Amino acid sequence: MKILVTGRDGQVGGELAKVLTGLGEVIVLGRAHMDLSQPDAVRATLRAERPALIINAAAYTAVDLAQSDQDLAYAINAQAPGIMAEEAKKLGAALIHYSTDYVYDGAKSGAWVETDPTGPLSVYGQSKLAGEQAIASVGIPHVILRTSWVYGLTGKNFLLTMLRLAHSQPELSIVSDQIGAPTWSRTIAAATVAVLSKAASPARLSELSGIYHLCADGHTSWYGFAEKIFEHPVVTKKPILHAIGTADYPTPAQRPKNSIMSTAKFEQHFGQLPAWENALSACLACIPDEAPHLLNPH
Repeated sequence: MKILVTGRDGQVGGELAKVLTGLGEVIVLGRAHMDLSQPDAVRATLRAERPALIINAAAYTAVDLAQSDQDLAYAINAQAPGIMAEEAKKLGAALIHYSTDYVYDGAKSGAWVETDPTGPLSVYGQSKLAGEQAIASVGIPHVILRTSWVYGLTGKNFLLTMLRLAHSQPELSIVSDQIGAPTWSRTIAAATVAVLSKAASPARLSELSGIYHLCADGHTSWYGFAEKIFEHPVVTKKPILHAIGTADYPTPAQRPKNSIMSTAKFEQHFGQLPAWENALSACLACIPDEAPHLLNPH
């Protein structure tokens, strides 16, 4: 099977490039090879490559910037996935796409399930929801994986921000009233392989089509996430942490207060997901070999 993956330079795309080898002919493309903001480029690349499966790991993820950059956010997060779905239909191909907890408004008291009403609070969340809807409307075999609080050893994410700030700030104030599941990009890549092992053909993927929550097991706050990062023995710079409320840290884009998502549907079909604490510990243990500069940026 020929698999085309977007987002080569992103957190999830980079991990997918490592784990998909051996599952078929894998082509991993970055923005330089297929710019998702250019519809003609997306169509031309897919028509030239003719994959049997598209895995769209590329996205516009600058949540706050999207508030003032709405056109680009929608071009990449909404229009491009729709075009991929349209081209996949012509090719008889399937599509795996990643979405976000930001499609919810965060007002629910318990864990979100896939059938709950959406209500994104930000342009980013709205554009990602529009991308989901564009894919579903085409009617191809597809799996949409909503994930949350993605981190890893590359790109821009909360983990890397904490490690960077620890070298320059003796004290850090962290929001404690937003809750969710920190999810390692490597967990997402491994779970995607699990999806493919159960749905190795577009026909089988068609039977499993739909939306699934894919995030680590359990939940915490951003403050709790930071605490766990600095508890790990590999992290030597350990600033003093102060818990603050969302109101004390205003941002252009509003975040959902409750991003806890039930993963029961995913686990029923594709297997168990790791606890967020265990995944974080495994990620941090990789730093000395994979990214030692994070421990001593000077």
